[in-house]
Amino acid sequence: MLTAKNLFQEIIDNDESFQLFCSIAASGEAQGGWENGRIAALVAPGMRDMAPKITRHGADEDKHGRIFNALLKKRGLEPVPVPPETDYTMLLEQHGIGLAHDKLRREEPLTEKDIVVYLSHSRVTEQRAADQMDMLVKYFGDHPELGKAIHMIDNDEANHLAYCHEELLRLNHEGHGRLIQRTLRESALAEIKIYRDVSLAVMSHMGRILRWPRAKGAALAAGINAMYAYERLAGWHRMVDLKMPERRDALGGPATPAPAF
Repeated sequence: MLTAKNLFQEIIDNDESFQLFCSIAASGEAQGGWENGRIAALVAPGMRDMAPKITRHGADEDKHGRIFNALLKKRGLEPVPVPPETDYTMLLEQHGIGLAHDKLRREEPLTEKDIVVYLSHSRVTEQRAADQMDMLVKYFGDHPELGKAIHMIDNDEANHLAYCHEELLRLNHEGHGRLIQRTLRESALAEIKIYRDVSLAVMSHMGRILRWPRAKGAALAAGINAMYAYERLAGWHRMVDLKMPERRDALGGPATPAPAF
């Protein structure tokens, strides 16, 4: 039976597919860490009080990258190059989701609008990350090799999502509501397409590595496209609503270390 659990089990059990999976994840987390680090350094002068939380966010992302690389090392594997069509974070940046890298490489302070846009983009992408980690915890939370790592990352992603909700609600009350709502909607509609495209590309590579029958690949592609159709119709709304989270001040302290990794 073709299920998400069975699919990921196949990927995890094969060294080559596991190597690609962890390499893609580690690369994306490392890029997120760099982006947040630069945003913290350049944050708008009137928003400097947010810098420690943005720094914490970046430190968490860096930690996740190290965790995925450590999982590879435990199997005696090295990271492999990430195929461009599977690079979710790079494609997001190319499509205008997230602050442009050329802007982050300069030493010019960001504007308040830049920070509002950054948080709105993060609210969308952190929803995706939190949903993915919730799924992995559901199916592999007690896995002897992966369980501890995915629980740790899942907790961090929940913190990131809570932080985005709380900060955006505060900025909404400060008069940025129209920009927030417009940016959230535009980002969500763009993200679901990129996620669909990346998912198709990743499954294509996994199918080649694992030698899936053509019918299995076609069924997976149909499922990915069906999910995109649902998200395009209505599912994207979960990525744009804002509500006060149960976890308040979720990034108010230093990053939690991962001594086991």
